[in-house]
Amino acid sequence: MKSGLEQLRQMTTVVADTGDIEAIRQWRPIDATTNPSLLLKAVSQPEYAHFIDEAVALASAQGGGDLRIIEHAGDLLAVMIGREVLGIIPGRISTEVDSRLSFDSGATVARVHRLIELYAAHGIATERILIKIASTWEGIRAAEQLQRDGINCNLTLMFCLTQARVAADAGVFLVSPFVGRIMDWHKARSGEDYAATVDPGVLSVQQIYRYYKSHGYRTEVMGASFRNIGEIVELAGCDRLTISPALMQQLDGSTELLQRRLCDQGESCEREAPLSEPTFRWQLNEDAMATEKLAEGIRSFTADQLTLEAMLAARLADHQHA
Repeated sequence: MKSGLEQLRQMTTVVADTGDIEAIRQWRPIDATTNPSLLLKAVSQPEYAHFIDEAVALASAQGGGDLRIIEHAGDLLAVMIGREVLGIIPGRISTEVDSRLSFDSGATVARVHRLIELYAAHGIATERILIKIASTWEGIRAAEQLQRDGINCNLTLMFCLTQARVAADAGVFLVSPFVGRIMDWHKARSGEDYAATVDPGVLSVQQIYRYYKSHGYRTEVMGASFRNIGEIVELAGCDRLTISPALMQQLDGSTELLQRRLCDQGESCEREAPLSEPTFRWQLNEDAMATEKLAEGIRSFTADQLTLEAMLAARLADHQHA
């Protein structure tokens, strides 16, 4: 009998939700995703610490003040980890833009073009990169421009259909609705332990998937942020699922029959009128969970980005005093 992971791979593109290169080598996903939290976890391990030194050395050689060097080193670090991962997987790496730019479309676009240039300098084609941007109004507008520029985007920190609708109308390549964080919010308020079949995060991704397919959108749906394999099982058949190594291991150890839960029925409804900015902001405001989790996610990624930059700054000081 095939393992749960092997069965899942027959109906869904499995993506590794980690910056751990050895874990990616072990589980052989098609694609991989990173974010500041995952990068911080990776470079905190001794075998990846050398990337910090290399990033600081290369950024220092470019010159500029300390703040500019640290910013450039942060981008280089993400690209170096991405390059290593792309040497293992056949597909794409998702690299996240600095979350402090989540409300500035122009600055996001400019920063992404710099990241793409850095990847190109490391021999990586644009086709193998997905750029992760928070699903704010400004983030979605930046992604719309980047898609026109030939750069595929992954809209992250997505918690509701309102965000998903605007992202699809913007023509983004991929959206990443966060299953576990939605469930966390509801559990904290209700005190309930949700079975996977009624898990609010699972239901949200199912709703987005069915909306996209029934309205003929080409934007792919990638469920993310899982807390248990039950959530993954209920989303079998989704375009993509990004899964942590720990949950991949659990799936690999299971031989239970996995049934497809999501399937494109080929139906096509007339698309609704695109949401205006005021309507988007109002609907998001009316959804307390989505509003709170989006803001919390941006703050959390920023905190980890600042920790990474503190590591880079300490190493820069070491270089300067050597």
